[in-house]
Amino acid sequence: MTVKLYESDPLLRIFDATVLSCTEKNDHYLIELDQTAFYPEGGGQPADHGKIDGAEVFDVHEKNGIIYHYSRTPIEPGKTVSGKVDGLRRDDLTQQHSGEHVLSGLIHKRYGYDNVGFHMGALFTEIDFSGRIPEEDIVLLEDMANRYIQEDHEVVINVYPSFFEVPFDYRSKKEIHGEIRIVEFPGADTCACCGTHVRRTGEIGLVKIVSSTNLRDGTRLEIICGERARRYLGQIFDRNHSISALLSAKMLETDEAVKRLLSERDILKERVKELSRLHFESIASGYLGSEEALLFMDGLDSDSIRELCVMVMDKTSGLVSVFSGNDENGYRYAIGKTGSDIRAMVKAFNAALSGRGGGRDPFFCQGSVSSDRDSITAYLKNMN
Repeated sequence: MTVKLYESDPLLRIFDATVLSCTEKNDHYLIELDQTAFYPEGGGQPADHGKIDGAEVFDVHEKNGIIYHYSRTPIEPGKTVSGKVDGLRRDDLTQQHSGEHVLSGLIHKRYGYDNVGFHMGALFTEIDFSGRIPEEDIVLLEDMANRYIQEDHEVVINVYPSFFEVPFDYRSKKEIHGEIRIVEFPGADTCACCGTHVRRTGEIGLVKIVSSTNLRDGTRLEIICGERARRYLGQIFDRNHSISALLSAKMLETDEAVKRLLSERDILKERVKELSRLHFESIASGYLGSEEALLFMDGLDSDSIRELCVMVMDKTSGLVSVFSGNDENGYRYAIGKTGSDIRAMVKAFNAALSGRGGGRDPFFCQGSVSSDRDSITAYLKNMN
């Protein structure tokens, strides 16, 4: 059994130990020490990183009471070594985990919901709860958690021989046999947990609920805590500051400025749509009585290509082909002929010019083609 120094002294970052074994596995080595301050992945908390002498430790896992340190550099068994835990990473993960406990405990007290899922990601921590949390309560819950953090409560951790010995109720995601470690945030949460935690809640700094999503009969919250939250909110501030300058709006009024901008955009889109319709009608009128029409126009989307093609089809009984794009990236197209089934022709066209597309209407097809303008023009002319 590896002695877990991180449990007795969660602030310990540098320690001495003896290498008990070093086993090669695939492209790395599993290093076993007699004692360690490295926290192994577990309880939703990622593993510590750091160094053992000069060997980088990139992962840590526990199996049957033995903690294995993953490194790509071997260390000779029997050697006395110095371990150094990456303190910034440990502090960050500790803040995320402790912040999760505070929020989960307060939600459990308020609604009776259990924390049924917990994942600490590279940016946010995801927590899944067993019931629906009203959207209007999110701000309240965040305020409750941060008030509790600011009160700077002492965090109490005790180890009991078995769950029978625990003299009070506690949260736990699974039944635990044997020794049990209880982490208590007085007044907020009492939970069985193997993770690392702050000494006092003030060390968490803050909790920010980033999102709330309904999942079946439950709710998933994304949160961010501590120094990580401070940096994240700082980045949001910087971006909002830039947006406020671009929109000539106060920083607390950028949303209203964006709404006005979107409203103006919608008005302009309608004007452009009407002008396009008039322009297409003018183009179509020029084909009145023509036997066929082949048009190449820049900057049209699929709806505009369809609209123009249909308008020209109303003016002629022949084949109408409308293309928009360029030789480098290919062309989108609409092809139609009133009263004639063109599906076989379009299929052959696609096969010859690396195209794809079609449609349910036998008289009209849309798609795209990866070919140049000259090849498209020559193919359509040779059809006749």
